[in-house]
Amino acid sequence: MASYVQMTIRSLASDKVHNLRMTSNESMESVVLNKEDYEYSYKDGDGFHFLHPETYEDVLIGEKIVAPVKDYLIEGQKYVVVFTDDAVAAIELPAAMSMLVAEAPEGVKGDSANNVYKAAIMETGLTVQVPLFINPGERISVKTEDGTYLGRA
Repeated sequence: MASYVQMTIRSLASDKVHNLRMTSNESMESVVLNKEDYEYSYKDGDGFHFLHPETYEDVLIGEKIVAPVKDYLIEGQKYVVVFTDDAVAAIELPAAMSMLVAEAPEGVKGDSANNVYKAAIMETGLTVQVPLFINPGERISVKTEDGTYLGRA
């Protein structure tokens, strides 16, 4: 009895998702990925602009690729841009980022012993649950995998 491998793959060109079922003896063509550091510059009507720190090459990245990470984009911050066949495939985030708290409601005094959290809005628009003692204007560290508070930065 043959063993099978099932996978879901997405075409970078068409963005279509395909389900594949292959035997363990079959092989697939591998994709070459290149990763380079780029600095996020700005967003305009065309998309998101990233600048290579050494060559000053400007790379325009569309909304579809940026959507999963856009709440973590800070101007001047470096990110890893993943290329395949000279096309942008993804943007990789660092494990944690330092972010500025833009808005946070006042904490209730006397309730600090219960590990109570409040919703704070970061400079990028991301909402993070933070302890009551965090105030607007402070920098905090946020885990990019799930958007959780790690501590003051």
